[in-house]
Amino acid sequence: MQKVKATIIDYGVGNLLSVRRGLERVGADVCITSDAGELREATHVILPGVGAFSNAMDALASLGLIEIIQEISNKGTPLLAICLGMQLLLDESEEFGITKGLGLIPGRVIPVPSQGEFEQLKIPHIGWNELEGLKNLNAWNQTILADVQVGDSVYFVHSFMAVPQSENHLLATCNYGGNHIPAVIHRDNITGCQFHPEKSGEIGLKILKRFLS
Repeated sequence: MQKVKATIIDYGVGNLLSVRRGLERVGADVCITSDAGELREATHVILPGVGAFSNAMDALASLGLIEIIQEISNKGTPLLAICLGMQLLLDESEEFGITKGLGLIPGRVIPVPSQGEFEQLKIPHIGWNELEGLKNLNAWNQTILADVQVGDSVYFVHSFMAVPQSENHLLATCNYGGNHIPAVIHRDNITGCQFHPEKSGEIGLKILKRFLS
């Protein structure tokens, strides 16, 4: 059986090796590249990211990758964005001033609230949290969450959160001190995970495997 090829965008901002290992564990043939031609030909693209929003957008711009990501997304190539990568999908971020994002899912990136329902919360939000479902019980069908359950735990590390403009683009949240933080967003062929599936054990591997399928 031929392996699915997973293409990771290399723009100097992200934990590429752990993402690569996670994809390889679910049977993918992994390519890491910043080459426009390779990205245009890719069948499954992953946009990782760690660090500051503005630095990431500057890095993408310097490599000419903003237009490439928009192009491959608009033509229907499956795109999975992880952590900061998910935040980059939106229109803009408030981190260190207003910075324009990729504009692939309407919305904005705002700080994770430091005030919980009963106490002050630690920022960044680090650790395992359960995935919460939304009102539509069938919303996870035919998405990367099709093989996981409400209440399954995944691993988060972030200080900002991506808030889509439309609830139709929100697949799952997590509860951090009473605040419902977007955990997975989705529009057509584009999906973003605020958590790290490659660091989320068997649940994360199920998510990566479903993305490749």
